[in-house]
Formats: sequence, structure tokens, C-alpha cells
Amino acid sequence: MPTYRLCVKTITMTENEISKVAVDICFKIHTQYGPGLFESVYEEIFCYEFAKTGISFYNQHPIPLVHEEIRMDAGFRADVLIDNKVIVELKSIEALAPVHYKQVQTYLKLTGCKLGLLVNFNVALIKEGIHRIVNHL
Repeated sequence: MPTYRLCVKTITMTENEISKVAVDICFKIHTQYGPGLFESVYEEIFCYEFAKTGISFYNQHPIPLVHEEIRMDAGFRADVLIDNKVIVELKSIEALAPVHYKQVQTYLKLTGCKLGLLVNFNVALIKEGIHRIVNHL
């Protein structure tokens, strides 16, 4: 899967403005394809559509983790990190578990980002699959 990176817009956007763009793209994808595809397919389409916005983002971006004297260059990989402000974690699973919410909370804490979107495309209505997770927003 290609790693996208764009830095076109110089307009400062808030986390909420960024999340609106991301949610709109999720609605568009789910309306067109519905549930049932692989997570990697949704991620590729999401990144393709998000690249059209010109807003800076990375997909599968390694986030380092430092524990005492050791540094792990890839403590985790963010599915999508938008403008170093919003993390989007994409899923295509039967049901989200509490650990998925905790995963995004951990990512937010480690990056200092204030907003995460946990999106499960494997739902009948996408509005049921989009969850906002905040870190001191």
C-alpha cells in the first residue's frame, strides 16, 4: 500500500474541521461500497479521496515509542494521521470491542493529538460505525 503524504493547504484547520472532512469521506465510501470489504481496501480508498483535499496526512505512519532508555522507531503505525492533529483508525470487523477504543486513546496519548476517529465500515449504517475519541479537546 502506498504511503501518501501531502502538504498543500496552508490554511490552519481545527481538529473538528478536519474530522468533518474525514467523516464526509467515510460516508461517501460507505454509500458507494457498503460493508464487507477488507480494511486495507477502505484505507486505500480513504487515502485516495483524502489526498484530493490537499490537507497534509500520512497513512501507515510509524509513531515512535520511548520507554526509559530504549526507543522503538515504530511503537505503532497510525492508519491515517491527518495534519499531525487527528488520528483515523479504520476497521472492517463484526463489532468494535472496548480494546479498540482504548487503542485509539493510547495513540492519542502517545502522539499528543487531541482527536481520534475510530471508523468501522462493517456496519449497515456508517453513522453507527464512526466514533469520536478525544484527548483533552
